[in-house]
Amino acid sequence: MRINPSGEIRYRLRLSERHLADAEEAYRRRDYRGAVFSSQLTVENSAKAVIAFFRVPSWSHDPSHELGELLDQIPEEVRGLAEELSDLSSTLAPEHGRATYGEPERSLTPWEIYGEEEARKALDYARRALENALAILRGLGVNQMR
Repeated sequence: MRINPSGEIRYRLRLSERHLADAEEAYRRRDYRGAVFSSQLTVENSAKAVIAFFRVPSWSHDPSHELGELLDQIPEEVRGLAEELSDLSSTLAPEHGRATYGEPERSLTPWEIYGEEEARKALDYARRALENALAILRGLGVNQMR
């Protein structure tokens, strides 16, 4: 599959922004499962926006390993942000499955798992992930990404 890197970056950022807006709206409605679900997708696509600068991102919900492989190619002044983005991705990746299927072994649906605190924390991670991705891309010389 061939991609246009700048087009893929813009696409992933648009996904991130839309998922973040969905997460914020879900949180306001007290739909904590929805807030976590959309926050995870924000983090995932923020990481994939950075990965797209270098190569085609995988379909994985946890792109942290891909981002980790690219750290030495990321300018030192934003490398710490990339490391944090990788950590955020790794932290929230398991929530994709939990927010979709719940915890079957405990007979918990996704709506029974999450409360306000988990949703707030996931939303904070999502905001930070998008901020980091934008800063990293600026550090890579990518301007006008949206």
